[in-house]
Amino acid sequence: MSRANFSSRILWGTATAAVLAAVPVAGSAQTAGTVQAISAADRQEGAKAHPQLVAEFGGAVTGPQASYVETVGKNIAVQSGLSNARGDFTVTLLNSPVNNAFAIPGGYIYTTRQLVTLMNNEAELAGVLGHEVGHVAARHSAKRQSAATKNSIIGVLGTVLSGVLLGNSQAGQFLQQLSQQGSQLLTLKYSRGQESEADALGVTYLKRAGYDPRAMATVLQSLANQNALDARLMGTSDSVPTWASTHPDPASRVRAALTLSGTNASGVTNRDTFLSKISGLTYGDDPKQGVVEGRKFTQPDMRLAFEAPSGFFLLNGTQAVSISGQSGKGQFTAAQFNGDMDAYVRAAFAELTDANQPKIDPGTIQKTTVNGIPAAYATATVNSGGSQVEVTVFAYQFDASHAYHFVTMAQPGGTNAFGPMFSSMRRISATEAAAVKPRKLEVITAKSGDTVQSLAQRMAYTDAPLDRFLVLNGLTATSRISAGQKVKIVTY
Repeated sequence: MSRANFSSRILWGTATAAVLAAVPVAGSAQTAGTVQAISAADRQEGAKAHPQLVAEFGGAVTGPQASYVETVGKNIAVQSGLSNARGDFTVTLLNSPVNNAFAIPGGYIYTTRQLVTLMNNEAELAGVLGHEVGHVAARHSAKRQSAATKNSIIGVLGTVLSGVLLGNSQAGQFLQQLSQQGSQLLTLKYSRGQESEADALGVTYLKRAGYDPRAMATVLQSLANQNALDARLMGTSDSVPTWASTHPDPASRVRAALTLSGTNASGVTNRDTFLSKISGLTYGDDPKQGVVEGRKFTQPDMRLAFEAPSGFFLLNGTQAVSISGQSGKGQFTAAQFNGDMDAYVRAAFAELTDANQPKIDPGTIQKTTVNGIPAAYATATVNSGGSQVEVTVFAYQFDASHAYHFVTMAQPGGTNAFGPMFSSMRRISATEAAAVKPRKLEVITAKSGDTVQSLAQRMAYTDAPLDRFLVLNGLTATSRISAGQKVKIVTY
């Protein structure tokens, strides 16, 4: 969550949906190897969507790592037939701590730095980007239901909150997805067949480019392993598949990708080159957007910190932090502030309904002080599909021009579960803010005697360092480390 986006509406995910809805989707699916080339309309609409997508996913990473990803992305994109000119494609490395990749018509291709750090060779990077280009080449956007949108974790939470208040029958489904999906984003909801087709196209592009097509299967396996680890660390179910799909399970996609690769698959992986090129990428949260450590969130630029209640977990985004648990959901964000806390709280409630719905009346706004910070709050009981939920806005005035707030949702009487979190908000000192350091991906060369256990001790985590190391490197607990072998670790 960064200070730069504080003027955004709470339902910022809907803005992303609006951008994507503007991208042209006319045209037929890819048939018999025929691909509809990038049109002028595609280019124009893609160019309009691009800046907002980049902003909503943390901005673009620049420097040598981004240049390398761009080169690989353009090389694989021309295999699609959308265009033979590398210059017709725009490949962006996003400053986001979630595992995601996507593409939109017009030649725009995206992957997050976090997803890149999970990969172990250049062929895997090409396979992921090829999969996304495949969705565009097959014109899958034209087939998806109009209700399917691209939302970040926080966007989904915004949809949850608005859906409950608007009587949206999908709200319960979104709540379940939010509690299950770990570090991933909900991407466009392609069908099982469309995901399989994009996997197949990705494998085809890998073969055309001379890469080992088995890389599609290995990266899918790494994503499945990461999703399972994230779910276990958060204490949630691992029932939602990872990356670009809410349908095919990862195991079936891995098997299918291996079958498509063929029994005599061969090609380059460029493993060492890839590892040397991505070393130094930020791993996990960027301190400029705040850092989640277990149940604690710290934002050094805003000089604040809070802690989620026991049984809840936090997911950080560029414009908000989501809070999720079995007994309720919430988010921490901000809005424009003119010095009037009553107006601020009422405006936060107003953002939860659209123009066609009556505004929520929170009644009397209560005033209090939390750790020396002036605060205001209110709770409203709202009807939702024949049942009721409690929605609370708890806001804090940090200075004359900055206020921040929680929005939480729980069953009647359940808001008390958030009480410890509301009371945990505090200012942090300059010293504490300066101590928040980013984690970095570092590629090292193993020495004689190194093992997965000894190398895992160098990970900048106190929880599950071995499991994190194994997933990061695509290894198992019985894997042997050879002298001279390059491996990834996470350091400060």
